[in-house]
Amino acid sequence: MDPQGYRESETLNDGSVVTIRSIRTEDGDSVLEAFKGMDKQSVYRRFFSPKKELSQAELEQLTNVDFSNVVALVVTKRSVEGELLVGGGRYALGGPGATEAEIAFVTNGDYRGLGIASLILKHLARIAREAGLMRFDAEVLAENQPMLAVFRRSGLPMSLKRDGGIFHVTLSLQADQLQ
Repeated sequence: MDPQGYRESETLNDGSVVTIRSIRTEDGDSVLEAFKGMDKQSVYRRFFSPKKELSQAELEQLTNVDFSNVVALVVTKRSVEGELLVGGGRYALGGPGATEAEIAFVTNGDYRGLGIASLILKHLARIAREAGLMRFDAEVLAENQPMLAVFRRSGLPMSLKRDGGIFHVTLSLQADQLQ
């Protein structure tokens, strides 16, 4: 499997068709546009702090990935203007030779509740298993119950540890532990 050339079609809960594909450096303008369209709550849940804009360095980090240590996927939908970015997710390895990776997701507010985060998780898990990863880790604000629900519904064995207002989520990718 080539994560850098990854591309699949999926159907959202509302019946609309989207493309899940690897992010590209030329997606920078789309990422900036999607960020501008995010509500304050979505930004806070993703970045754990208020943020009005993405710096050039942050944009570079989001769009210029190596697909070895970091794998990033976007979800796009066709519109009259072309391709509209409606969500994305990524995993980043903890270091060289690591068998675990931290994951993060974001969904445009207008598209929340349609299954985008669940689809991204499914596709990232497929790529991660192929790469030999054993688990995903995530830090989730306790108030972000929709994201915790995505993890619970994923079918991946999960453990939760709470530390104040943050849950540390661990998802097993081992085939022999899948339900």
